[in-house]
Amino acid sequence: MAKAKKRFVCTSCGSVSPRWQGQCPDCGEWNTLVEDVPATVFSQKHDLSRGGRAVAFEPLNQPVALPIRKSTGLAEFDRALGGGLVPGSAVLMGGDPGIGKSTLLLQTAATIARGGNDVVYVSGEEAAGQVRLRAARMGVADSPIRLASETSVRDILTTLGQGPAPALLVIDSIQTMHSDTIEGAPGTVSQVRGCALELIRYAKESGCALVLVGHVTKDGTIAGPRVLEHMVDVVMSFEGERSHQYRILRALKNRFGAVDEIGVFAMAAEGLEEVANPSLLFLSGREAPLAGSAVFPALEGTRPVLVEIQALIVRLQSGATPRRAVVGWDSGRLAMLLAVLESRCGLNFSSAEVYLNIAGGYRLTDPAADLAVAAALVSALADKPLADKSAWFGEVSLAGEIRPVAHAGLRLREAAKLGFATGFGPAGADSGIKDINYRSLGALANLVDQVMANA
Repeated sequence: MAKAKKRFVCTSCGSVSPRWQGQCPDCGEWNTLVEDVPATVFSQKHDLSRGGRAVAFEPLNQPVALPIRKSTGLAEFDRALGGGLVPGSAVLMGGDPGIGKSTLLLQTAATIARGGNDVVYVSGEEAAGQVRLRAARMGVADSPIRLASETSVRDILTTLGQGPAPALLVIDSIQTMHSDTIEGAPGTVSQVRGCALELIRYAKESGCALVLVGHVTKDGTIAGPRVLEHMVDVVMSFEGERSHQYRILRALKNRFGAVDEIGVFAMAAEGLEEVANPSLLFLSGREAPLAGSAVFPALEGTRPVLVEIQALIVRLQSGATPRRAVVGWDSGRLAMLLAVLESRCGLNFSSAEVYLNIAGGYRLTDPAADLAVAAALVSALADKPLADKSAWFGEVSLAGEIRPVAHAGLRLREAAKLGFATGFGPAGADSGIKDINYRSLGALANLVDQVMANA
């Protein structure tokens, strides 16, 4: 038997390198290569075409009983999952420290346990007494949850194998789990991958719904090997600023439902509370319109959410380099939009500082927000408010044209439901909604005319 060679795995992209390097040659990330213990390498080749057991194939159209989803008891959590937890599925949940991952899962476990289901909550980061204190503060201490503070995967699976499988198994967190069959400390690439594999195998064989809590890196991605996200069925991200009370649960991968669905929660003294209408959270609620403010009907999966975009323009008296500050949007896209406004509309932003903020800690990635951002910038530059109770959406091209976007009718319908009287967007987006007056804009020059006409 040949000696096993060392190899190094990138924790960002999962690529394998024979030696350590400061920078990953594939993804370009720095200091992400960590040593991994590979499988045993044999000196002679083995023929894998014989010696195994025969696999029983099944026809694709064979009738089978579909698994019934189990509700978490939280409608926003169910929405993000696509309807509830699927038996035998593996869910990976990531989020910044202190954002509320353990609080959300403890509430979910308590609700499912109160419904007469067996629930196991294993904490590798907190003692059992600490979890009880949090449960008492949340008012769920009387829930029949089986609680344990353990990090050995062998001990956990041995204990679970002594009886029927639970309906829900929560592991908090996968980076603290340890397998005695793998060399390395908890949290290393080989340990995280091996422990997750054993837990997922148990969930698939027993029909237990498994939820793994994962740490995140400084840039917000889930720590550990990238292969961990491919092993699970659902990857969820719990987002939000700890200084704000609002939290967004986002599905990044879902084998049983749509991706990009979100659930919105508000952090309260007794835990997380569901927010049925998240559009009201991201709007100021003021009566009189202000310059530099535009409302954009964003779309998260199948849910429209109205978001307020705020812009501030500060003229510089000296020859200092103007600053561009963006919160909640892509800074590169802002630079492109400013260039289009200067080139196609004749507006001057080169001698002014530009500040752009998405209210409520929301983060926008929808290209349909271009028109709303442009409207906020033009309004702030002219110091003139936009039309009262108006919503803006549309993608802006480099030629200054307003391009059509998906689901325009759904966006307009949400705006009309919240009392907005006028909608501005690309041509051909009018879906015949009677409760809102839709006005199409062909180019950014029409936007500038509209802002000036509203003065």
